[in-house]
Amino acid sequence: MAENTKIEWADHSFNPWLGCTALSPACDHCYAEGWAKRAGKPELWEGERRRTSASNWQQPLKWNRQAEAEGRRFRVFCASLADVFDNQVPSRWRDDLWHWIEMTPHLDWLLLTKRPQNIGKMLPTTDIGCRPWGDGWSNVWLGTTAEDGERYRRNWPALAKVPARFRFVSYEPALGPLGQLCIDGQVPDWIICGGESGPNARPMHPAWARRVRDDCEIMGIPYLFKQWGEWAPRGPVSWGYPAFDNVPHRRLTDTGDNGQNLAATGGNHCWMQRIGKKRAGRLLDGIEHNGFPVAA
Repeated sequence: MAENTKIEWADHSFNPWLGCTALSPACDHCYAEGWAKRAGKPELWEGERRRTSASNWQQPLKWNRQAEAEGRRFRVFCASLADVFDNQVPSRWRDDLWHWIEMTPHLDWLLLTKRPQNIGKMLPTTDIGCRPWGDGWSNVWLGTTAEDGERYRRNWPALAKVPARFRFVSYEPALGPLGQLCIDGQVPDWIICGGESGPNARPMHPAWARRVRDDCEIMGIPYLFKQWGEWAPRGPVSWGYPAFDNVPHRRLTDTGDNGQNLAATGGNHCWMQRIGKKRAGRLLDGIEHNGFPVAA
């Protein structure tokens, strides 16, 4: 699916700038922060923000021409190494981004943030030379990360207040049960679900992914199961996960308590095994879920 990104739900990724600040448990093992440290740029997660090159900014214009020539739309994830609605970013950089988005009508821009409370005050306006936001631009999807029920109850209502073509939730890394999807009569237009990857990855209980899958089916919400991450269930074989020997195992409860402690507060104990992201795959109960919202 992706030409220059391995993200299952996007064709391209674009970073107008680099740098962010940890906000929640989902950030504990942030791959972007790890990338910055390996690249010798730890300051990008210590308060500094750095705009990317002019040549990088030309990429969306190229993708827009390609999409128009092919008669289809490309999904662009913005930003994988930053946050569009980060209040530490100079506002003029974001103004430039809105102009770029307006100039690329054949791209669908997926703006995922951990700061949905900031969106309303950072939308494009006529003051910067853009058309009014109104009910939302047709080529912008707004999303927020919610790794557990606490973050979902905080972030989704904030996003739900912002008019947009599509509003989505990234339940990744899933670190606890999400709970009721409908809050104040509002549900997301799309939900992405996935476990954590990386050297310090935490396991995702199968019950969390199943509950969201089942609720999405009942409510007519497209559901995309992105990955198990590093950890997969230990059986049954019908799911495609036999018991692997000589790999780490961890007992997990449906509240997220883990380890060998059977007196943990949660129930629905299951064994998870660390077999690696590639081998774990992205089948949930033997089925690949690739739901996407469809424009009316």
